[in-house]
Amino acid sequence: MKLRELAHSRTGNRGDTSNISLIAFDAGDYPLLRDQVTAARVKAHFGDIVAGEVIRYELETIGALDFVLHRALGGGVTRSLALDAHGKSLSSALLDLEIEADKD
Repeated sequence: MKLRELAHSRTGNRGDTSNISLIAFDAGDYPLLRDQVTAARVKAHFGDIVAGEVIRYELETIGALDFVLHRALGGGVTRSLALDAHGKSLSSALLDLEIEADKD
């Protein structure tokens, strides 16, 4: 199943770094997200878009994960030729990540 069935996302940026928060709709799904959506999986999911390190922070009390993607915006808003220099569409792209879960 795609992440978008269990969570929503918000994105921010600073320079060439994008920050993506993944927030479970239901707190009961947080452990599934925590176990399957690792920094390594997020980096692999974005492929060449993220040239730097991906760091994951766990925010269990609010059922969220926060990912910091370094060197993800083509040099930053004022330097990038990317159509989405702010990286707002990265949150939608993350929600396309497939995870293993029961449909129940």
